[in-house]
Amino acid sequence: MIEPVTAQSVSKKARLRFSFRIARRYLFSKKSHNAINVISGISSAGVAVGTMALVIVLSVFNGFEQLFTGLFSDFDPELKISLTEGKHFSIDTPEFQSVRNHAAVEVFSEVVQENALLRFRDKQMPAMIKGVNEADFRTLTNIDSIMFEGEFTLFDGAFERAVAGLGVASTLGLGSYFIDPLYIYAPRRNERINMLRPEKSFIESAVFMSGIFSIQQNEYDNQYLLVSLKLARELFDYAPEEVTGVELKLKPGADIQKVRSELSAMLGPGFQLKDRYEQQESYFTIMRIEKWITFLILSFILLIAVFNVIGALSMLIIDKKADIVTLRNLGADRPLIQQIFLLEGWLISAVGALIGLILGAGLSMLQEHLGIVRLGAGYIIDKYPAATQFSDLILVFSTVLVMGFLAALYPVRYIKINSSAT
Repeated sequence: MIEPVTAQSVSKKARLRFSFRIARRYLFSKKSHNAINVISGISSAGVAVGTMALVIVLSVFNGFEQLFTGLFSDFDPELKISLTEGKHFSIDTPEFQSVRNHAAVEVFSEVVQENALLRFRDKQMPAMIKGVNEADFRTLTNIDSIMFEGEFTLFDGAFERAVAGLGVASTLGLGSYFIDPLYIYAPRRNERINMLRPEKSFIESAVFMSGIFSIQQNEYDNQYLLVSLKLARELFDYAPEEVTGVELKLKPGADIQKVRSELSAMLGPGFQLKDRYEQQESYFTIMRIEKWITFLILSFILLIAVFNVIGALSMLIIDKKADIVTLRNLGADRPLIQQIFLLEGWLISAVGALIGLILGAGLSMLQEHLGIVRLGAGYIIDKYPAATQFSDLILVFSTVLVMGFLAALYPVRYIKINSSAT
């Protein structure tokens, strides 16, 4: 027997507990009209499918982000130092000596990077010339793991050698250890172009190819040519202590952001330090924008599924009209009755969200660890990337619960009309 329920006899917590108990019984009990069970099940299933799709899509975007982060980490340093304004600077200063001797810095690599013109046989193209110290660069990056052909060698004891990106090599028709040299033309600094003899306005150097690298990213593969630091300084007329940047590798376990703050304080406002994400800021920004736009679009689709709760809840209110009268006669006020059916509609969405969350996370983890969906030959990976993040699961679950709550508000207003009529 249900005891009389009044606003004065129970606390808010007890009212909520009472409402939740009745709403839970309504959700799992057999209705007098079987169609209501079917509609409620369809509504919950629609929410589950939409939730599952959201989780899977976000996991795929996370997988691609991790994939490209790994690709960039094979070439990009953990921290890169450059001027805030200007192009080149000297590292023969006490500040850079302090950076070199910092306890967390494992590799201090000098870089000279400028644009130049490449010519091989009858083909030519502009390219980004990057001069590095061979030993430091090999330790700083995973260059050996991304070699498409040949080996990473910039000086063999007799000749200057170069390593080109796959796109550069394809455009010029280059191959590892070709006997024909590759010519590099760099404009002379601080000199006017000689109109009578334009060739005198350029510094020319010949190198021989030793290898070709491939990161599967056009920004690098189609533009970069790696040469020795000594050759780059000669090409661009830089002094032995001048560089365009300094690339750092930190010791294992070092806190990148903490080290970055300490080095920034040492160097002052004239220099900027960028981590891997900031070095590819535009790329990762576009990926994040695509991820959240896709999330927004799928959320609108999910909202349509959640609106099915309105129909299910409306029919349930009609089916439970006698129960509403009984509750009113026992002393339940209108807010309490509204709360019961509001929780009922919310539970329909919550059950669907929970099922969709479990299915979506399960499928994403299976793809992540077992690779159910495989990719064909010619791709850099053999399975479709996926990575499940707990923060995404919380976000999706919260989004569905909010949508379900808002969808349940509308049919609950019908109880007011029905109650006033009783």
